Amino acid sequence: MKIFYLTIGGISLVLGLIGIVLPVLPTTPFLLLTSFCFSKGSKRFHHWFTNTSLYKKHLDDFVKNRSMSLKTKISLLATASTMLLFPLILINHMVMRIFIIFLYIFKYYYFVFKIKTI
Repeated sequence: MKIFYLTIGGISLVLGLIGIVLPVLPTTPFLLLTSFCFSKGSKRFHHWFTNTSLYKKHLDDFVKNRSMSLKTKISLLATASTMLLFPLILINHMVMRIFIIFLYIFKYYYFVFKIKTI
């Protein structure tokens, strides 16, 4: 099971690094997944990851204080909203459209009311 967590953590780390350069991929969720997987897979990997500047720049405030900068919030919301817009437009199934609209509402509620802005 540790190999599974380390593999998923490595993949999410690569996707998070790509997300720094490409605005299409959100960085923070992938790095959060990396942190979770590395903590389950290996104490050594988790310790290494939490001491990198990448972690400190993108995740440290969120993990410690459950807060994000306004720029980070807007970036995440814009990227996720754009990605959810494609299936909302392309899918003709009403139940799926309602589910996606629910995701929009939940996502904005969570970011506005549950995560502090610094």
